[in-house]
Amino acid sequence: MTITPHRRPLQPMLHDLTVTVRAPVSALSGQDGQIRARGVQGVFYADCRALSEAVLRIDGIEPESVLHTLDGPHSAWFVALVRGLGDTGPDPTVRVDRLRRMAPDGLSEEIRLASTASAPVRVTVTVDLGCDLAAMRSVRRGGTGVSLPARRAGADLVWSTPGTSVRVTAEGAEISPAADSAIDPGIDPAIDPGMDPGIDPAAGSAVGDGSARARLSWPVDLPPGRTVTLRWRVRVATMAAVVTAADGPVEWSTPEVVADDRRLVRLLHRSMADLAALRLAEPSGPGDTFLGAGVPWYLTLFGRDSIWAARMLLPTGTGLAAGTLRALARRQGARVDPVSGEEPGKIMHELRYSGVFAVRAGDAPAAYYGTVDATLLWIALLHDAWRWGLPEPEVAALLPQLRAALGWLDRYADLDGDGFVSYLDRDGRGLANQGWKDSGDSVRFRDGTIARGPIALCEVQGYAYQAALHGAALLSAFDQPGARHWREYAADLARRFRARFWVDGPLGPYPALALDRDGRPVDSLTSNIGHLLGTGLLDEAESGHVARALAGPALSGGYGLRTMSTEDAGFSPLSYHCGSVWPHDTAIAVAGLARAGFGAEAARLADGVLAAAESFGYRLPELYGGDDRETPGRPVPYPMACHPQAWSAAAGVAILAAALGLEPDVPAGELRLRPMPGAPLGAIAARGLRVAGAAVGATLDGTGRIIVDGLPGSVRVVGPAAPAIPAQAHDGGPGPAVPSVAVAGPGGGPPPN
Repeated sequence: MTITPHRRPLQPMLHDLTVTVRAPVSALSGQDGQIRARGVQGVFYADCRALSEAVLRIDGIEPESVLHTLDGPHSAWFVALVRGLGDTGPDPTVRVDRLRRMAPDGLSEEIRLASTASAPVRVTVTVDLGCDLAAMRSVRRGGTGVSLPARRAGADLVWSTPGTSVRVTAEGAEISPAADSAIDPGIDPAIDPGMDPGIDPAAGSAVGDGSARARLSWPVDLPPGRTVTLRWRVRVATMAAVVTAADGPVEWSTPEVVADDRRLVRLLHRSMADLAALRLAEPSGPGDTFLGAGVPWYLTLFGRDSIWAARMLLPTGTGLAAGTLRALARRQGARVDPVSGEEPGKIMHELRYSGVFAVRAGDAPAAYYGTVDATLLWIALLHDAWRWGLPEPEVAALLPQLRAALGWLDRYADLDGDGFVSYLDRDGRGLANQGWKDSGDSVRFRDGTIARGPIALCEVQGYAYQAALHGAALLSAFDQPGARHWREYAADLARRFRARFWVDGPLGPYPALALDRDGRPVDSLTSNIGHLLGTGLLDEAESGHVARALAGPALSGGYGLRTMSTEDAGFSPLSYHCGSVWPHDTAIAVAGLARAGFGAEAARLADGVLAAAESFGYRLPELYGGDDRETPGRPVPYPMACHPQAWSAAAGVAILAAALGLEPDVPAGELRLRPMPGAPLGAIAARGLRVAGAAVGATLDGTGRIIVDGLPGSVRVVGPAAPAIPAQAHDGGPGPAVPSVAVAGPGGGPPPN
């Protein structure tokens, strides 16, 4: 039987592309540095593709790539050879280095030609450029834009539409607004699956047909032993963006880490650079930095993603948390709008210039509120930042937004009156699922049947429990009314959850993924239960059951924590949310397991992420395949995954924090220590962590003994924290030992007597 490929546009794959970013600008190219007019390649400014092509040739021939590497947070370096030039022996004598540097409004490139040939080399260097100003939502759906003609503006090339201009300058180059160039032989417009079906390939107007290319051209004389450097740059000016570059230095410290497991050190080094490249702000609040969720699809302000990334980075400072809290507070819901999902007190899901991916283009507002958990996580971030030392005036300034968020939980979060926080996309224009697993097929029963809404997710009840208690703590600390109500809410929710969510499986009891519209437990075994460990919703025995479920091979047999168990009918290792592995999801489970005293289980999951990081060059993607570690021996890329992505990069910091177990309560003047029992990740020394703004060092030896130094005088270690799970809950064996701790004196010497 012959299988005929379908003709619908497909979402472009990007797992093998080289990504450089300085938010809000990103560049996606082949590993040879060439930006070709296909798929998602291009130079993007926020949600607009500024350049769709930038192809380098030497005498009409593309150089042969031999190396590509990331060079710092905002740069990439490509090395290639031109073997048809120079001497005729086997060794190459003409080399091309292409250094790409990102800027907040575009990028620049240096093209360095070097010759070791015995005679002069004379060549013509060209860069063909294309521009389509395609919207990201169209690119993501597999569409292509229409190539725009360039015009000369003095010595520059310019493409423009109302509100947006793209300007290219090139030192010493001859500029041709319309290059005489044939169709790229690598693309057949008649069969290219990325071609917008509304464009007639024969008309010569689609990206890739070459009809609207512009060209930069340099004649080069290259003497023996010399290097010639050529430069060009692109700058974008647009009114069609809701985010802008963040000013000033990064808002967090970069810890200096020495560890037995050097993978952790390398992951942190790469991740901190990627996080610096993802910093964004809004034009209306340039001082409030947040992290764009990921490149290329999500380089904007998100509720859930930006909050989780800031929360994971709290051990490095509270500045990012403060900016994220304030940026989201400015767009906190104030009215009921069924189209956008806005409700009073609700924290938004994502911010776009012209609609969002989940809502039909043309009828969506800039801010979309289709998230059931961002409001609860915003409360948790405010509380945790306060505990890590966010100055009290900054906390107090957000108390009105805290009360509004709690008001949303009280009045709007329970859609069907059953006492649980739930969601429903009422008109079919928004996200069908509004938890962190927001793909349309992510909430499935064990037999694979998709659940129908309203949906009450298990982890969201944990977030609600935690938000209620965190809200109560903040209200009490700042002499605000209502704390008692929220403590009672939390106690009632815990009782209801215990009665309704637990199900029995082949390996024992565990919380169901969700309750469906009829109140039935959605009985699939998923990673969502790992989020419950850090919330306090579970009692000690229940936490033990969750830990055992997480540690079983059905969930933990891959490179981290699978989103769905291999025993469930809906499992697929390359699904978005039903069997893949997400580093941030795994890191949340690692933190919860470590805090509950399950060091070995936490370490197994952490090792999976570290092994995956090594495979991906320490730039953890958004997600990857959930195959067993034994086959095929390395993680399978999810081909449409963002990289870099904020909460994946922050996962390395979360794993470090889980290993060290610092639990500050700066308002109370206390620091409790809960290092991962038994130090299963080995010895770790970290300097440059932040507690109450002070640089703190923590050293964990291989036996689990931890020493902390540099604490401000207002904070004292009050003794080791006992594991959250007693001995009998730890698989029936002896419980983890209480860690041995010491506090170094002011000069970093031995602890005082």
